[in-house]
Amino acid sequence: MTAAAPPTTLAPKLWLVLRQGYGWRDLQTDALAGLTVAVVALPLSMALAIASGATPDKGLVTAVVAGAIISLLGGSRVQIGGPTGAFVVIVSGVIAQHGYAGLIAATLMAGVILCLAAVLRLGRLVHRVPEPVIAGFTTGIAIIIGVSQLPDALGLHLPKGAAEVLPKLAALSTRLSQIAPAALLMTLGAILAIELMKRFAPKLPSLLLATALAAAVAAGLHLPVETIASRFGDLPRALPAPQLPVLSPALLVSLAPAAFNIAFLAGIESLLSAKVADALTGGRHRANAELLAQGVANVASALFGGLPATGAIARTATNIRAGAKSPLAGVFHAAFVLTAMVLFAPLMGLAPMAALAAILLIVAWNMSEAHRLPAVLRGPWPEAVVMFTTLILTVTANLTVAIFTGIALEIGLGWWRRRREGAAG
Repeated sequence: MTAAAPPTTLAPKLWLVLRQGYGWRDLQTDALAGLTVAVVALPLSMALAIASGATPDKGLVTAVVAGAIISLLGGSRVQIGGPTGAFVVIVSGVIAQHGYAGLIAATLMAGVILCLAAVLRLGRLVHRVPEPVIAGFTTGIAIIIGVSQLPDALGLHLPKGAAEVLPKLAALSTRLSQIAPAALLMTLGAILAIELMKRFAPKLPSLLLATALAAAVAAGLHLPVETIASRFGDLPRALPAPQLPVLSPALLVSLAPAAFNIAFLAGIESLLSAKVADALTGGRHRANAELLAQGVANVASALFGGLPATGAIARTATNIRAGAKSPLAGVFHAAFVLTAMVLFAPLMGLAPMAALAAILLIVAWNMSEAHRLPAVLRGPWPEAVVMFTTLILTVTANLTVAIFTGIALEIGLGWWRRRREGAAG
């Protein structure tokens, strides 16, 4: 029996939750869940922004602005939105080619595309992207993120030309004698601390505690390691004023592929996250309402100078484990991140770059889902071919080529397999 498709209404899930009854105890539970997620989102948002080639405050702005809107307008009861690892490759490429102003314009365009997709009720189509393609580009992105963090993890500075994976690995191989022991030990120590807390004290905010511990050790021992403040300056203590980006027909045309990629990834990632949330809670998300929320959130993030945003699977799972009752938990999460910006910006600036690299190395490992590789290799060979082709093209070419090649290969192999089975029958 085929499972029913998600409802297509554009009404926010929050509206349904409030109509069904929402009490003071629910509000308290959501506030605690929001605080729990905010503690995770603080270091992670800054680390993802840095990995994307932006400044750490852009990640915080995205978590606040886009995170609040995704929860207010979204089609999932417990979805948490913000910057994610899936965007690192696209964002860094757009910034390198068009500057940060180009990224803002591309994010704005992507938001409009997502809104149109919601109005046209395209949520079901996004669900039809083949799983081997998703697994391939996700693993490829994980490899790119992991390699991108090696310089900070090792305390090395690479030439600007070494941006791609293979040139970066080649450049790293010539500088192994220059590794900074303090940075390497801090990276390994942060990874160990995070993994130990996850295993033996899973309720503790491992990412924030590991970052705070690394900052305390670096400051107390006067270690020669870079921090957020030493590289980027002081973090702002408020949101920037919204403003429209400067757009021109030529710029819109040149940014169209990047905008499409951002919109596609935002749609895929948010609906995957919503499906995971449904599996954990027994709920049922509204796909087109989620797309609309992602569209509005990305437009708003661009107006405030933030990054592209989507549903974050790990933070959504954290929200569920913390007992979230409604989308208001996501709003609280955004409010607590903003509060931390206002009150603790100078302290957050003390975070060592090596500690943030440790966080992203863990994120990359989790994204890769390496534990599933043996099952893929034992499974049907056409699926393995599609996955590894998409993975290799993601790393060596670009995401657009990887995704469309993967989809075309999946369709072609599926047709070949059906024809062969028909001939055999």
